Amino acid sequence: MAHYQLTIKANKRPETLERILRVIRHRGFEVKSLNVEENDTVFDLKLTLTSQRPLSLLTHQLDKLFDVIEIN
Repeated sequence: MAHYQLTIKANKRPETLERILRVIRHRGFEVKSLNVEENDTVFDLKLTLTSQRPLSLLTHQLDKLFDVIEIN
């Protein structure tokens, strides 16, 4: 099982975290750690994930979310 580290910058809205976590779960990834920092208008998420699937399957779906600004 592969381990991935992902940093996501997203607009700060009540439903943003829920949508990101839902996509992660639906794509077959498991969250091992999650750190969220908030600024005035932006969430900075640092995630450690595990999965047997390639990370590109997840990042392509996260890019489609309206509130996601940047993924590293």
